[in-house]
Amino acid sequence: MEKQKYYITTPIYYPSGKWHIGTCYTTVVCDALARFNRLDGKDVFFLTGTDEHGQKIQRAAKEAGVTPKQYVDGLVDDLKRLWERLDITYDKFIRTTDEYHEKAVQKIFQKLYEKGDIYKSEYEGMYCVPCESFWTKSQLVDGKCPDCGREVVSAREESYFFRLSKYQGVVEKLLESGDFLFPASRRKEMLNNFVKPGLQDLCVSRTSFDWGVKVPFDQKHVIYVWLDALFNYVTALGYMGEDDELFKKYWPASVHMMAKEIVRFHSVIWPAFLTALDLPLPEKVFGHGWIMFDGGKMSKSKGNVVDPFILSERYGVDTLRYYLLHIVPFGEDGEYSNEMLVRSYNSDLANTLGNLVSRVAAMIDKYFGVIPAPTGDDESADGELKKLTEELLSKVRAELEKPNVSTAMDAVWEVLHRANKYIDETAPWTLGASEEGKVRLSSVLFNLAEAIRTCAVVLQAFLPETAAKILDKLGVSQSERTFDSLSSPMSHGGKVDKGAHLFARLDVEKELKELEKIAEELAAAKEKKSEKPEAGAEKSEEQTPAEIGIEDFDKVVLKVGKILNCKKVEKADKLLCSTVDLGEEKPRTIVSGIAKYYSPEEMKGKSVVVVANLRPVKLRGILSQGMLLCASDKQGGLKLLAPEGDMPAGSEIS
Repeated sequence: MEKQKYYITTPIYYPSGKWHIGTCYTTVVCDALARFNRLDGKDVFFLTGTDEHGQKIQRAAKEAGVTPKQYVDGLVDDLKRLWERLDITYDKFIRTTDEYHEKAVQKIFQKLYEKGDIYKSEYEGMYCVPCESFWTKSQLVDGKCPDCGREVVSAREESYFFRLSKYQGVVEKLLESGDFLFPASRRKEMLNNFVKPGLQDLCVSRTSFDWGVKVPFDQKHVIYVWLDALFNYVTALGYMGEDDELFKKYWPASVHMMAKEIVRFHSVIWPAFLTALDLPLPEKVFGHGWIMFDGGKMSKSKGNVVDPFILSERYGVDTLRYYLLHIVPFGEDGEYSNEMLVRSYNSDLANTLGNLVSRVAAMIDKYFGVIPAPTGDDESADGELKKLTEELLSKVRAELEKPNVSTAMDAVWEVLHRANKYIDETAPWTLGASEEGKVRLSSVLFNLAEAIRTCAVVLQAFLPETAAKILDKLGVSQSERTFDSLSSPMSHGGKVDKGAHLFARLDVEKELKELEKIAEELAAAKEKKSEKPEAGAEKSEEQTPAEIGIEDFDKVVLKVGKILNCKKVEKADKLLCSTVDLGEEKPRTIVSGIAKYYSPEEMKGKSVVVVANLRPVKLRGILSQGMLLCASDKQGGLKLLAPEGDMPAGSEIS
């Protein structure tokens, strides 16, 4: 019987800076899904890679004094090392600079042109370089990119266009079906914000830069990076190449996984491209939330990255995998903090899982030496643990089909918690004190071993290194580490190995101080590197700030504010939350990163200068409705700006 196919993809990552745990999130999730489906008997193909063309990379390479290819090569090598470090079991890594991909993209562009779905015209509108996205003025939010909030530039150039408007009905029907894009909130967003207002034809070439795939019949044009990038999902399988057997075998994809900011490309533009080529559509697109850090999205451009190499080296690969797969609520934005990482390590890994395995292995070794055979009839205390154990695989399978990774992990931890409670209820140490009690004890310890074995077999998809250690401790044979083997009780008689604890407990305060020290050292090294003059430069020149016109300055509304109240933000050492009177109907809440320089008591009663028309943003769950202006000295110290004299709250500054 032929195996069921399962083709899963990450987005291809843009190599524009240091990789961080936000980058890791999608890939670790996809790896868990790929591993689970392999264990579940499916024929899996797992694709990841890098998106290496575009204006942003060309600019970055120029600033670094290297070619674009040289610039991306080093970053791609780092990414492959990271995936190896995190036990990522991808089947193929595609680079959009791979020759076979570039040739295939040219053939695709040619075919769409010959079909009449691509035509030549002139583009005039707004362009976001970091996102490589085109926008109309009506789509901008406060004049900025609606995806990333950064400045856009006006662009006017001869371009080729894809007839996206032609596929309005196809895309709308697809999204309204409810079977394609998940979670549901993303569907509503795409329909209401992009599709129902009317799809406009998409600019698919540029002439203002040359780092990309050339239009085959018009070499001064470079193919739009998103057309180039999206087709990696089929070119990696050989579509439009010399050997398309993998394409015939695995396409369409079972699931495209990505962060929410690129859902528009995958759920609106990608289906239109595929329909134009008469290709089947992927079964499912899932746009998960962001990893937030100090209230904002973790991002290379924002500089708020957390180094996964350091974390995995210090705490183990599975600690990081556990945090991403269980602590982050899948589909929603999730917070990262060092404190949450260390505390979840202690409570969930060292205590709930590690301590359980150590206690059970030690008791089996002490009383029997090997996994005992269960004896006698079940007692009332056995029922719930055995039921949870027997149902675990089907529960996890059902959650991963949605897919809901964090809820699947909940099911595993439910069994572990119940097993710990079962020990308290049955008191094995009391049973072991008599020969009569040992009859019952053999069943108790077997039930515990079976619960742990079942959890470990399932955890092979999520925490592979830890799962292998657990199964080794219990002496579980390779044949009893499969999903099929869970339909029968484990064999008794296997030799257990008490060994070392899986996770040694951590001193939370000590670890947090150490991580803060590491972060400070990295920041200092980065600052020193940025100060270092370029090789061959005889003298450094001060950079001249970009000039703005009076019309730009007029957009900023500055007002005098009066601090009515102030408090520290929980679990955020740098943040203060101020209640500020701006002479409006009610005061505003403003979150500022100044806790290092001012106490809440010092803030109360101060007059401050506030940027009053800044777009509100959530920081640590608090909606911040403005910005307090500060001056910084050469040592990095901050001082609040204040008006001279007693100016009333709400006074405009000009």
